[in-house]
Order: sequence, then C-alpha cells, then structure tokens
Amino acid sequence: MGLTGSAIVQAPRDEVFAWYGRPGAVVRLTPPWMPVRVVQEAADLADGTAVLGFPLGLRWVAQHRGAEPPERFVDVLESAPLKWVVRWRHTHEFEEVTPQTTRVIDRIDSNVPAVLLRSMVAYRHRQFADDLAAHQRAVEGGMRPLTVAMTGSHGTIGTALSALLTTSGHRVIRLVRGQANGPDERVWDVDAPAPTLLEGVDAVVHLAGASIAGRFTAEHRKAIRDSRIGPTAALARLAAESSPEVFVSASAIGYYGPDRGDELLPESAGRGEGYLAELVEDWENATRPAVDGGLRVVNVRTGLVQTPAGGVLRLQYPLFAAGLGGPLGSGRQWQAWIGIDDLADIYHRALYDADLSGPVNAVAPEPVRNEEYTKTLARVLHRPAFLRVPAFAPRVLLGQEGTDELALASQRVVPTRLTDLAHTFRHPALEPTLRHLLGR
Repeated sequence: MGLTGSAIVQAPRDEVFAWYGRPGAVVRLTPPWMPVRVVQEAADLADGTAVLGFPLGLRWVAQHRGAEPPERFVDVLESAPLKWVVRWRHTHEFEEVTPQTTRVIDRIDSNVPAVLLRSMVAYRHRQFADDLAAHQRAVEGGMRPLTVAMTGSHGTIGTALSALLTTSGHRVIRLVRGQANGPDERVWDVDAPAPTLLEGVDAVVHLAGASIAGRFTAEHRKAIRDSRIGPTAALARLAAESSPEVFVSASAIGYYGPDRGDELLPESAGRGEGYLAELVEDWENATRPAVDGGLRVVNVRTGLVQTPAGGVLRLQYPLFAAGLGGPLGSGRQWQAWIGIDDLADIYHRALYDADLSGPVNAVAPEPVRNEEYTKTLARVLHRPAFLRVPAFAPRVLLGQEGTDELALASQRVVPTRLTDLAHTFRHPALEPTLRHLLGR
C-alpha cells in the first residue's frame, strides 16, 4: 500500500532541495488539522532526525537517509511503539522539468489509509508552491537575507511566520522570557530590555501579548494592557537606539470598535468606542519612539485568524465537525477574517516593502457575516449548522462587555492599503481558505 503524488513548482531544482533542508520546512509542510506538533527538525537531510509529538505522549521519530542532492532524500519511521503498527517510508524526489521548474514527487510506502495521505500530500504541495511564490515576490520587491528579532515566536502566528522566514533564508532570533537556548535565542526583559538585545538585527517583529479572550474583569484588563503597552514602548525605544530597518508590531481590528454597522472600515476610518478600541490606540501609540527614531513602523491590525491550530477556528472545528455548529445571535454581524498563511505573508511583506508604514488592515478582501461564515464552514465539513447559539450564551463565559467586544463584534474591515499596493492574497475567499486549512 502507499501513495505517489507530484506537483510542479516554479523554482530551480537546487533551490527546491535547499528549501527542504532549512529550519522551518517541516513546520510549513505539517497540515494544521493534524494533532501533531514539531518537536525537532532534522539538521541534515542525509543523516538527520525529525521528531513529531502526538497526543498521549507518542513520538514520531523519522530518520533521514539515502540523500542524493539535489535529486532525493528519504525519511523512515524509527520510533517504538508507532513503528510496530505503522509502516512508513517517504521518498522525496525532485525532477528538473526546465532550469526554472521542478517536479516534486512524494512516494509514500505505508499502511496509513490512502485517503489520509492524499489530503496531506495535496496540502504540502499547495503550501510549498505558495511559499515559493511569496519568496519570489519578496526577492522581486528587493528583499535580501535579514536577521529578524521576534517576540511571541512560539505562538500560533509566530510559529507560522518564523518558519516562513527561515525557509526563505532569513535568520530569526527569538526574544524569550525564560532561559535562552542557543545562539538564535536572546533573553528579553519586557520592562527593561538589555541594551544589546537588538545588536546585529535588521528588523523587529513584535507579536507578544496576553490573550484578549476572556471575561473583562479588572484583572484581565490589566493583564491585557500590561502585556502590551509598556513592553511595546520599551522595545520601540530600544529599536530607536539600535536602528534596525523596520519595526513591525501586532495590532488588532478592535481599533474600530465593536459595532460600526455596515460601514466599510479602511485604515483611514476613525477609532471606535469601547475598551478594545482605546487599548489598540494606546498599543499603536506605544510604537511611537521607533517612529520618532526614524524607523519605518508597521502596525498590523489583525482580523479573525483562521487556522485549526489556534484561535477561534480551533474552538469551532470540533463542534462543527460533530454537527453542533450554528450562527451566533442574529448571525448578521460582520467578520473580518484572515487565513494564517496570508497573515504570515503580510508580516513578510511589511519587512521589505518601504511603501508599507503605519496601520495596515491584515484581513481578507471579502469580509462575511457570521451566518455566511457558519454556512461555509459547515459546507466544507459536510455537516449541518442549524443550532443557532442565542446571544446571551457567550455572556456565561465572557460577561456582557466581553460578549459585545469579542463574540458579537461586528466589523466590516477591508484591506485598503494592501489592495492599493496590488497585494497577492493566497486565498482571498473564505471557502478555499477553509478547504486548504482543513484538508477538505
């Protein structure tokens, strides 16, 4: 039993083979719907070891062998007890079609059901082709290899973005709270960062911040604010002194307030009302020291991030898969969403495009109402979605303010800055995004 799948990508064979050997390749190729995390990547395609973590403490240890650069390499499952029940030999082949195009061939000898293998291989081929295209756009836009310091690198967004950057040939230095492990990590004191923290850094990506989700108690409000305003200002001041080329900071569409009706909200729209709108305004203002220091600063106002690996979709996916999903409240509220890979591309572009500065709406060009989102997700999963959730239900967990600001927020945000720059979205429409991310 097994499966063979292939796809043609627009890159020379040497470049394709090199991509597979860079840090982040396994992260970029692991389908987000799979219950697995990357514990260790192989340092060498000829004789390295990759480790994936599964539920219940199971480890998938794959030994790389049989490499013949740039033509092929092989990984074989070696770890007990999985190797006693799962047969796995995956041969990766790269065939030159033209000097600028390569056929990527996956030959998998396994007793894993072919239907599962097909969705995995198809995802890998789409993801790889899209990543190469994003890299090529960056090169054409003048991007050169950078050293990027990143906070929040182990979060959902940081994990995807770090891998996208390292597979593109950039170095990512993770700014961590605890002990640094290796030369690509540095200890970050959020209140008083060390003067040498950004030494040798070309760009800063600031993603860290406590989760906004939750009941808006005084304690939760303080945690949200304290994790953003002070640390952002301190890092921006240090960046101004260290002089990287660009400072890219996370922000949120909460800036526009919880309900602006059907009003289209480009970056030029004014600030809305409410706690989150005030918070986001202060959060963006905290980057001002970097602006005053002459740095290009980009505030990435992020919408509802779509990935089963985190965020709202991670919570909704099992409910909808069980046929227990449905619209929330009236279902008329607008949802400005963005696929995780398109969000990573926006951060990527912010690093090299001098035309991007100030607030940038990181949302797909087609916001949808909650009812449409619900129907689309249910259709992708081949499940009904008749169980309408009453508007009062979220108040049990979030309280009134949290419900208004988060669960029932209606924001028809549009990516005007990106549209004006003819930005390429991988998946501008909702259904193809969900199908890609869920393997459907």
